[in-house]
Parts: sequence; structure tokens; C-alpha cells
Amino acid sequence: MNALPVDSIVSVGGRFLRRRFLQTASAAAAMSGAFGLRNLMAEQSRELQKQGKSMILLWMQGGPSQFETLDPKAGHENGGPTEAIATSVPGIRIADNFPLVAKQMSDIAIVRSMTNKEGSHPRATYQVHTGYVPAGSVKHPSFGSNIAQQLGDASSELPSFVSVGATQGAGFLGMDYEPFVVARPGQLPENVALPVSRERFDRRTELMSKLTGQFAEHGSAQLAATHNSLYGKTSRLVLTPEIDTFDISGEPQSLQTQYGDSNFGRGCLLARRLVERGVSFVEVRSGNWDTHQNNFEDCAKNAAEVDPATATLLKDLKDRGLLEKTVVVWMGEFGRTPKINPREGRDHFPKAFSMMMAGGGIRGGQVYGSTTKDGNEIAEKPVTVPDLMRTVCKALGVNADHENMSPEGRPLKIVDGGKEISELLS
Repeated sequence: MNALPVDSIVSVGGRFLRRRFLQTASAAAAMSGAFGLRNLMAEQSRELQKQGKSMILLWMQGGPSQFETLDPKAGHENGGPTEAIATSVPGIRIADNFPLVAKQMSDIAIVRSMTNKEGSHPRATYQVHTGYVPAGSVKHPSFGSNIAQQLGDASSELPSFVSVGATQGAGFLGMDYEPFVVARPGQLPENVALPVSRERFDRRTELMSKLTGQFAEHGSAQLAATHNSLYGKTSRLVLTPEIDTFDISGEPQSLQTQYGDSNFGRGCLLARRLVERGVSFVEVRSGNWDTHQNNFEDCAKNAAEVDPATATLLKDLKDRGLLEKTVVVWMGEFGRTPKINPREGRDHFPKAFSMMMAGGGIRGGQVYGSTTKDGNEIAEKPVTVPDLMRTVCKALGVNADHENMSPEGRPLKIVDGGKEISELLS
């Protein structure tokens, strides 16, 4: 669950003192050679981790309709009954399902020109989470696992990657970067109370370690290492006082009410608490946005939970000085068809859809890209999944070209292809 330090230099939010680093690096190389420079680079990388960059992914499972969220087409037959409302930024209008998010628009960047080719839920979910299309021979790590690897603090007793609801895992990165899944946000995780005294617990742990060591000596070193990693992280989590981070009951009732009495609302409040304690990546899921029927009614119902929670999360992070170092991304796997089907629903539509992001070096108060009046096509500035991921990496100070070695011996980048969108970055 905890990530290991990275061994590469990245830039965070443009604030990295490149000149000073180069001067120091040159001196180190002259005195100590390549080995000294390598140690210096590792130390600088650890310093970047201490700056506390984090990401929160608000995942709208099922594919939210862009027409009922961020790209309404009021007055066009494809828009249906959804109205467009003004936001805190003049000229930017969003669907009337999101009045509270509209008030936070000065911190939000909307992308209305997302485009992709994957139109099935499993494939699109996999691709948007990993940056790669599914391949039978390779199980790619999720973006959250990659961020945990790059930014996570190995000394932290809390997991570096937490997911409220099931999500894509670490793939070939292994157990160290698997997400810690929270089933009931707001409460302590299950089975975290010690069943025996601390002294007896320590004796049991020591005995298990000896038995695992014997197992490793008989040709199962990799399995033993995975087992030790899992149980070691679990033990630290059970024993740490920071386990109370998962319990939101101590938060002011007024704030809990603003987030909303829903799993999504409690998950967003938990996400704030987690990044406040240094967790690198948190995913909070909302569903079901797969509105093949009753699209307008179901989108309004979902938004009644998502709108207050999203808006309160952004405000809460900003009030605490956390938004400037926390990238918040709101999206699903694709959008919905412009044409309304006979069941008052919208079907899968990856060709042109919307998402939004805020914080952590993202320039808010803007709309990037657009669709045609009927919503059938991208009108300008198309954005692909790799484009988006590369832009988020830049905001987080992560090297998108960092390579991990797959089990097949093939180096795979965090983001394959794509280009940073400079207009979205501060």
C-alpha cells in the first residue's frame, strides 16, 4: 500500500529551482562522480515528495452525460429538457443539475473536447484508468498506482493509494502499489482492532516471518516477499494512530452536512482527510451514470449527491490551503449520445465528451475545447486520454515518460504518447 521513493528528478508546479539544482549537481559530480550525483538526484526526488502533491479522482462510473453535466445544449433538440445556468465565471454555463459546482467555477477547468474510441464499459474504464487499451499479455498499472509509486512516502503508515469503491489495481507494479479499498467511507476499516495483546501480536508476527523465510528458502522467494509486504503494511496500518483518519465522526456536523449524507459525500470528506495526511492518490466513485433509460431523472438524482460533495470538497481544500497542491479530476469512462433514444435515455458515446479538473497547478475559470451545436462532433481542440494524463502528470510534477519494466521485459511509460496541454496549466 505504501509507495517507494522514486529515482528521478521531476518538476512540481514550476517552482523547482532548476538553476540551484544544476549548480549543486555539477559540484557534486565534480567531487563525487556519477555515484554522488545519483545520490543527490535521489535526495532531490525525496524532497519533491515532501512537498505533498496529491490527486483526487472523482470517478463517475457508467459514463455521465455531458449534456446533463458540463456541456448542456439548451434550446437544441439533442439537449432535452436540461437547462444551462450561469456560473461564477461570466460566459461559462453548465447544466442546472450542478448549481453548487457552478459557484466554484473560478477554480475549475472544463474540458469539453475529450475524445476516445473505446465504447464498452470494461475497455474504456481500463484505458482511462491506465492509459493503455487492454492487452491479454500485460496487466497495466492504474494511474493511481503509478502516482503512488512516484509520489508516495515509503515511511508513511497510511497507504499511498486509497479507493472508495473498487478500482483498477497495480498490475505488474505489484503489491506495494495496490489500492487500499474502502467499502464504507467515514468509518474505520474492518478488522483493524488487535484481537490479542500487542506483545502477543508481535510474537505472532515474528513467528510468521520465520515461517515465511523457510518457505522462501525452498524456491518461493517471490511469493514470500509479496506475503511479507502485504502483512507488513497491514500490521503498520493496524498499529498506527493515524488509522483514525478514516473516521470522519470528529468533523463538524455542519461540514458533514455540506458534503452530504451519501457514500459519495462521505468519500469526498474522507479524501480531504487523506490528502491532508499525505496520501498521494484517492479515488471516490459515484454510480450509476449508465443512463440508457430515464437519463434526465437519473442524472438529476446522481447530481443531487455529486454536486454538493464536489463543490464542498473544492471549497474545503481551498480553505485549508490544500487545493494548490491537490489535483482534483472529475470524469467517467465516456459520454452519452446526443440523440435521445425511445426510452428517454442516452447510449455510449466516446467520440465527444466532457470532464473537469481543479487545483494543483490547473488554471481554473476556463473551458477548453468545444463541441458542435448538436454535440455530435468535436468543434475544436480535441483532447485524448494520453493528452489528459500527460497534463495531469505535469501538474503533479511526475515524469510521464518514467518507464517501468513489464514482466515480458518491455519498458512501459506511465503515459504512452500524448502531449501536455499548456493552456490548462498555471
